[in-house]
Amino acid sequence: MIHLLNVQPPFSANVRRHVNRVLRDDFHRERADEALADARRLLDGSGVPYRAHLEVGDKALCIAEAARRLCCHRIVIGTARKSALVRAVGNSLTTQLIERCSVPVEVVGGAPAGVLERVGIPAGVGTGMALLWVGES
Repeated sequence: MIHLLNVQPPFSANVRRHVNRVLRDDFHRERADEALADARRLLDGSGVPYRAHLEVGDKALCIAEAARRLCCHRIVIGTARKSALVRAVGNSLTTQLIERCSVPVEVVGGAPAGVLERVGIPAGVGTGMALLWVGES
């Protein structure tokens, strides 16, 4: 059995205070259905049994807890291809899952990083380091 999981970010306290729970739950469910639609179509077309799940909260915590609760043997996630600098500096979901999970985490690469990530962020970091170096001289 394959378990499809979509994790939605929680609403802020202000939104929770002014929007009733039913509307918030409906919104999260609609967003999860949209996010899982392609995977569902693929699995339905192949006749592969699955169950879809929705969690609200921190992505890494929700995925790790769902994998434990559902007795999963592995986690497969998709990720955008990132530059080496961004991977080194950022605290990616992949890194968090590898640290939190006792089952293997398989990562499927997606589209290449955008121009900002490939050029803009490294250039910005390089400029910041140069300014620090000049400031210390």
